[in-house]
Amino acid sequence: MPRSPRGTLIVRNGPPTRGSVPSFGAAASAASAPAAAAAGGAEPADVADAATGAAWGAAAGGATGGVPAAAGCPTPPTWPGVPGDLLARARALADAPPPSGAGRRILGLAGAPGAGKSTLAAALAAALGPVAAVVPMDGFHLAGSVLRRLGREGRKGAPDTFDPDGYAALLRRLRAAPPALVYAPEFRRDIEEPVAGAVEVHPRVRLVVTEGNYLLVPTGGWAPVRALLDEAWYVEVDERLRMERLIARHRAHGRTAAAAAAWARGSDQRNAELIAGTRARADLTVRLDRAPSAGSVPRGSPAAGPPGTERP
Repeated sequence: MPRSPRGTLIVRNGPPTRGSVPSFGAAASAASAPAAAAAGGAEPADVADAATGAAWGAAAGGATGGVPAAAGCPTPPTWPGVPGDLLARARALADAPPPSGAGRRILGLAGAPGAGKSTLAAALAAALGPVAAVVPMDGFHLAGSVLRRLGREGRKGAPDTFDPDGYAALLRRLRAAPPALVYAPEFRRDIEEPVAGAVEVHPRVRLVVTEGNYLLVPTGGWAPVRALLDEAWYVEVDERLRMERLIARHRAHGRTAAAAAAWARGSDQRNAELIAGTRARADLTVRLDRAPSAGSVPRGSPAAGPPGTERP
C-alpha cells in the first residue's frame, strides 16, 4: 500500500507560542524532500518542531492546533496533550477512504518499552473521539502458564512470548469490510495476564490505533504486521527518561528496586535494542521529550503523576 513521506517530528517540552505548530500540510511538504534519502537508509530529516503543554490548544490556534476538524471527527474544546501535526495526521488518516476492500484504517505506533506509545495512542484516540479506538499489541502476550511450560517466563515481553499470528489475524478482522463489531484482548498488569474480549471496537470506528513493541519486526510471525498498517510511527524518547520509566513501572508492580533495575537493563534492554533496528521501517519518527498527557493536567504539575504509564 502507498506509504507517507518519512520524517521526524520532535515534540519539545515548554510552553508553545502562536505559530510554533505548523499545519499538517506544511509538515508533509517538508517531509517530501528527505523521503528519497530516508528510503535509502539515511537518517530521516527533522520536518517539524511542536510544543506541548497545558496552554497548547489556545496558543496554537484551538483544539487542533490551527488545523480544522475533519468532517465526522468530534473534537474536545481543548486538547493539550497531542501536538498539532500528529493530531492532524491521524485525523486525515481517519477521514481518508479506506483502501479497496478494507473497512477501517490502522495506525501503528512502535517503539521500545517505556517510549510513550500507550500514552500517545490513548491521547490520539481521546482527541479524535468515537471514530477512533486503541487496540494494544500486548493483549497477545502468551499466558503465564504457557510461558512457564515453554521456559520463557524469565524473559516475558520478548518477541517469542507473544502470539504474533493471532495479532495479525485480528488486524485483518479490523480492516475487513464492512466494519463490524470486533472484540480484542488486552493485557492486565494487575494480574499480569492477557484478558480476551476486553476491548470493544464499534462499527463506527474508522481509525484503529494499535501500539506495541514489535509492529515493525520483519521476521517470523511478526513479518505480516507492517503491511496491515496504513501508517506506522516510531516513538522514541530520551534514553535516561525511558529507563527511569521502566524501573518505576516495575517497582509499581511489586519488584524491588534492584529487581526492577535488573529487569529494565536486562530483558527489557535486549528487546529495546531489537526494536531500535526496526526504526527505518516507520513512516514517521516521533521524538518525545515527555509523553503527551491523556488528560489536561499541565506538564510539571504535581497532579500529573509520574511518567511512564505505557505498557511494554
